Amino acid sequence: MNEISVQDLHARQDVPLVDVREVHEFDAGHVPGAINIPMSQLSERVGDLPAEPFDVICELGGRSGRVVEALSERGYEVTNVAGGTSAWREAGYAVEQ
Repeated sequence: MNEISVQDLHARQDVPLVDVREVHEFDAGHVPGAINIPMSQLSERVGDLPAEPFDVICELGGRSGRVVEALSERGYEVTNVAGGTSAWREAGYAVEQ
């Protein structure tokens, strides 16, 4: 599975970021620019996924890792953000609400 650190994510430009946490988690604070497609809604919202390669994040990296594995098997070019939003906050990066 492809993975990047939050430091790599912070340095990235022009790569869509999909946050697979539930809406209430996303609303409490997310990486700026992330779009929210909860893992629980993924099957019915697969059409909302970016067509180009994208990154996937959750709170700690577990849910996003499972999503990355499943989407990779379906031909998507996806990368998991190791440590998730928790690691993003711990690194001192800003979150949006």
